[in-house]
Amino acid sequence: MALLERVATLIRANLNDLLDQAEEPEKMIKQVILDMQNQLLQVKTQVAIAIADEHLLENKQKENQDKVAEWRRKAELAVDKREDELARAALHRVESYRELEASFSQQASDQKVQAENLKTALRKLEQKLEEAQAKAELLIAQHRRARAAGKAEDARQAIGNGQKSAAFERMQRKVAYHEAASQAKSELGADGVEDRLTAIEKADRIEQLLAEMKAKRA
Repeated sequence: MALLERVATLIRANLNDLLDQAEEPEKMIKQVILDMQNQLLQVKTQVAIAIADEHLLENKQKENQDKVAEWRRKAELAVDKREDELARAALHRVESYRELEASFSQQASDQKVQAENLKTALRKLEQKLEEAQAKAELLIAQHRRARAAGKAEDARQAIGNGQKSAAFERMQRKVAYHEAASQAKSELGADGVEDRLTAIEKADRIEQLLAEMKAKRA
């Protein structure tokens, strides 16, 4: 039946594989648990119906067994009274009820197998649901860590990418160039001040030498 097929699919489902394939693992596992809960309710309902039908068929089988015994007694009574026609009619009833009893017996047997199959599916689905509920938070946490690790690896690879690495090196050289240029300008500015001071000192010496020379010549 379709219900048992759906349940079997859920029971066989590997939660780890499902999460690996899911784009949104958290939503997926919550949906799986919801599906299991819905199927569990349906299976419970079907188990109850199957058991009720099994009891009904067993009751019908018992009723026909009783009818067989009843009409056999009537046939025996007719024989005792030498009423052969009545005996034959009663025996026809016996055979009819015997056929019905056999039919209900077979149906009850088949229904019992169906009920047992549903009970087994119910137990397995309950176990699977408990497993899913117990593992849900753990599996979600594992996949969150896996996603984080994947993003970290992507970032590492992006940094190690040749083009991006070359661009980063060019940026470093550009910054270093500007720093060197700024330092050179500062140094050049310092050299200009020193040159001016040296020129003043030189002019002072020249003036002093000139004064001394004039004094001597006087």
